[in-house]
Amino acid sequence: MTVHSATERSDRSDKRERILLAAERIFARHGFFAARVSEIAKEAGVADGTIYLYFKSKDDLLISLFEQRMKQVNEALRTAIAGVPPKDQLRAFIKAYLKLVHDEPGAAEVLTIELRQSSKFMKEYDNPQFVDFLRMLGGILAAGQQRGELDDTIPAHVAARMIFGMIDELALAWVLARQPSISTGTPGTRPKKFDIVRAADWVVALVTHGLQLKEKSP
Repeated sequence: MTVHSATERSDRSDKRERILLAAERIFARHGFFAARVSEIAKEAGVADGTIYLYFKSKDDLLISLFEQRMKQVNEALRTAIAGVPPKDQLRAFIKAYLKLVHDEPGAAEVLTIELRQSSKFMKEYDNPQFVDFLRMLGGILAAGQQRGELDDTIPAHVAARMIFGMIDELALAWVLARQPSISTGTPGTRPKKFDIVRAADWVVALVTHGLQLKEKSP
């Protein structure tokens, strides 16, 4: 491999990263449908046509952004639970996920709101990074069941999806609560602000109480 080819590869990778970060900002600022490729190109400092050298369409750009972000999330979650006693891994996992939401509000908005606007993502995408996320969470739950700490009448992979539904809804509510209010004439429809990092303890308490083994009646 020549120095020239290595430099070209590095430049291409850097440019792709700039485009993804620019897309995240534009999607969060204007929404997926309203965002224009020309705006993303301007934000990234590249020509409009350059976008299509890296991504087939705006949907492809959104999905690529999701893949990158979810890969980063999964890596952070693995780090968060590494070395943690098994009985505390569920709390560490949920707390780390919600802290990522708190620390990266722009990314959280794209992942919780704008991603759902892509019909290609919702109908066609296989979502391997999300599968990895669920497998990690399901593994924590299955281990708890095997130790006799959690009720095993609910399959671990189903419980993992149920828990994700809870924390995903919390993330969505937190993102919406941060946005400027638009009067609709209907009071009480916008979520109230809350501490999303502290909410991790509430989720864990609700989940563990719900999944705890119950004493059988005599």
